[in-house]
Amino acid sequence: MLPDLQSVSVPLWIMAVVSVLQALVLIGVGVAGYLAYSRVMTLVNDLEARQIAPLREKADAILADVKSITARVSQQTERVDHAITGTIERVDDTATRVRAGVHDKVSQAVGVVRGVRAVIMSLLHRESHA
Repeated sequence: MLPDLQSVSVPLWIMAVVSVLQALVLIGVGVAGYLAYSRVMTLVNDLEARQIAPLREKADAILADVKSITARVSQQTERVDHAITGTIERVDDTATRVRAGVHDKVSQAVGVVRGVRAVIMSLLHRESHA
């Protein structure tokens, strides 16, 4: 028993028409997706131009100011460090000179006191022998 070609061709035609409709729907979905993508990209570019670009310019200006201030602070810190180092060296030098001067004067005073003591001891020692 061979099937009748007429009875087989109707379902084949229905499947062919449905396949063409599916292809058209897929093409429509693709075009709609592309249109939505282009609209979103236009919106993103517009948003970037209106909102992000000015913020970036402000941030770049702030970073430039921070860099300038940092360089200035670094330079001033070096100057202060150099001044403090020089002052400390001068103070150390002065302290060494004062210490040497005081040591000389104290040595002289100690020598005089020892001499006076020796004279007194000598006089006391003579009186005890006499």
